Amino acid sequence: MLSKIPAPVRDGLLTSSWKEQVEQWNQSLQGANAQEILQFAVSEFMPRLTMATAFGAEGCCIIHMLAEIDPSVRIFNLDTGYQFAETLELRERIKRRYGIEVEYVRAESTIAEYEAEHGGPLYRHRADQCCHDRKIVPLKRAVAGYDAWISAIRADQTPDRAKAAKIAWDAKFRLVKVNPLLDWTKKDVWSYIMKHDIPYNPLHDLGYPSIGCAPCTQPVAQGQDDRAGRWQGTVKKECGLHVLEHSEGSGI
Repeated sequence: MLSKIPAPVRDGLLTSSWKEQVEQWNQSLQGANAQEILQFAVSEFMPRLTMATAFGAEGCCIIHMLAEIDPSVRIFNLDTGYQFAETLELRERIKRRYGIEVEYVRAESTIAEYEAEHGGPLYRHRADQCCHDRKIVPLKRAVAGYDAWISAIRADQTPDRAKAAKIAWDAKFRLVKVNPLLDWTKKDVWSYIMKHDIPYNPLHDLGYPSIGCAPCTQPVAQGQDDRAGRWQGTVKKECGLHVLEHSEGSGI
């Protein structure tokens, strides 16, 4: 097994040998549980391993696991400036529980500066641009210099996520992406939270199964899709972080 990702791969040039390496990782991890996948990621990629979290239920499960496996893994949150107060408070509860201080990664402009530049809140009529400026761009900056990042996506959440692999080459951000909860269900997530008494966002108890920025997130009615409350009234279901680009999906 290759021990470290060489500079050409970090620069986005995924060679055929590294495509084979990613495939081999997925084959070797068939049947592995989430903890085993995280242990693999820590062993293979530390100290150039990081995790992005929106403090969703899935992300809280992974933080709990990392606290036991290696609490030194850098974890960050994309603080758009529009997050719920409950989300920000959850960061403090996680710090008290695990001693892990999730880093805030922010856009270069404040909300006041951003809205002044665009004549008001951009999320109202150009949500994709707002997500790009306040999530995609900061994430690219946050993962620069890292070899792999951990995400908390599940395959049953969206069509793009259904095409993902547990270990994949992330063409958008030019590094390996580790998806330890890919084959989990919503029931799996909440069973794990209850079993381990993991801190979670109280908005989940108020009809918010998927929580993003406050202006773009609404509670959902019983029977609705979990992401029905995100960008309600539009076809948009993803901020763009997990939308697949060329050479992603199967793991290469």
